[in-house]
Amino acid sequence: MNTESNTDTASDIAALRSQVFTLLIALLVVSGTVTAYLYRQSSLAGKDLTALEPQAQQLINGYNQSQPAVAGFITDLVAYGEKHPEFRPLLAKYGIAPVAGVPAGAPAAPKK
Repeated sequence: MNTESNTDTASDIAALRSQVFTLLIALLVVSGTVTAYLYRQSSLAGKDLTALEPQAQQLINGYNQSQPAVAGFITDLVAYGEKHPEFRPLLAKYGIAPVAGVPAGAPAAPKK
């Protein structure tokens, strides 16, 4: 009876070893596939970024060209707020307020 128990235990251990080996191979295949997929996606994203670079530069140039017009508009809003006190709460709501020593419409210092 003791030998039969040892045989069952040995066959159970062999079956577990076989199952662990199969799972290890499956894990290697899945991780390799995911790695290849992520590398491909990264490569495509890099190519897309390179292709969009001129368009991004055009957007940046357009933004920089419109800054003087925006600054002038903000200056006009501040001037209007100085003449019409009922408009000041609206300016304060959006953070547009004259600051001593800084011309109206100047860009605010970046927050850190």
